[in-house]
Amino acid sequence: MPIPEYVLTLSCPDRRGIVAAVSAYLAGAGGNIADAAQFGDADTGRFFMRVHVVAEEPGVTADSLRAGFAPVAERFAMDWQLHDLAIRPRVLVLVSRFGHCLNDLLYRHRSGLLDVDLPLVVSNHPDFAALTASYRIPFRHLPVTPDTRDAQEQALRDIIATERIDLVVLARYMQILSPSLCELLTGRAINIHHSFLPSFSGARPYHQAHTRGVKLIGATAHYVTATLDDGPIIEQDVVRVSHADGPDRLAALGRDVECRALARAVTWHVEHRILINGHRTVVFA
Repeated sequence: MPIPEYVLTLSCPDRRGIVAAVSAYLAGAGGNIADAAQFGDADTGRFFMRVHVVAEEPGVTADSLRAGFAPVAERFAMDWQLHDLAIRPRVLVLVSRFGHCLNDLLYRHRSGLLDVDLPLVVSNHPDFAALTASYRIPFRHLPVTPDTRDAQEQALRDIIATERIDLVVLARYMQILSPSLCELLTGRAINIHHSFLPSFSGARPYHQAHTRGVKLIGATAHYVTATLDDGPIIEQDVVRVSHADGPDRLAALGRDVECRALARAVTWHVEHRILINGHRTVVFA
C-alpha cells in the first residue's frame, strides 16, 4: 500500500514562529516534511508556505492532520488547505474553435504528464468531438446563441457540480463567463491568451503585431475573474521573432507558446503550487 502523502498550503500575516510551529506540529503528528517552500511578501505583509508531507506513522490521515492543525492555523490566522495526493483533481476543459491547447492537454493527460481526472471536454462548437474521442474522453457540445446563453451557462454549472470539478480550464474558449460564474470559480478557473493584450486587443492580434514589427510574442495564463483578462497571472512565456516572420508564422509560434504557458499553469495548480496574493500569485514551481 502506498505511503500517504499530503500537501499543506497556507497564507497568513507574517510574523516570527510560523515555520517552527508548522514543522513542530507535523513532526509530532507523525509526518515527515519531504519538501517545503515559503515566501514573505514585504508589500502585503503576508507569509505563504507549501509543505509536502509524507505520513511515516500508522493512522496518519488527512482528517487527523486537519483536526490537529486547526489550532495552529487559528493561532496564526491562517488561510489554509490540506490536500491528499491520492485524490486526483478533476478537470473540465472548455474549448471553442482553436484546438492546439486542447490537444496538448489531452496528450499530456494520456501520457501521464498531467496527473488529473479529465471526465469530459465541453465546447460551444462540435469541431473537436473526433479529436476528443481519439483520446477516449467524452465530449459535450453546448452551443451558444444570444437567446440561449443563460441556459448554456446553467448547463455548465450543472456539469461542474455533477462531475465534482476542481478546476475549469479555458483552452481558447471564446466565450465570456458571467460574473456570477466567475465568482463561483474563484481560484479554480484558468484562462490563456496572447500577451499582446491590451496593446493588440480585438481581432487579428498577430496581424496587428506584425504591422507594428514586434520582436517578442508571448502568452499569459491567469485565473479567471469577472474583469476580462485581468485575473492574477500564473505564468507567461515568450518567443523571439524577426522581421522575416509573417502573421501566419507569428500565429503558429504563438500557438506553441500558449500551449506551454497553459500546461505549466494547469500543472502547478493541480500540484497545489499556487497561492493567490491579492491581484498576484505566489508560485512555488
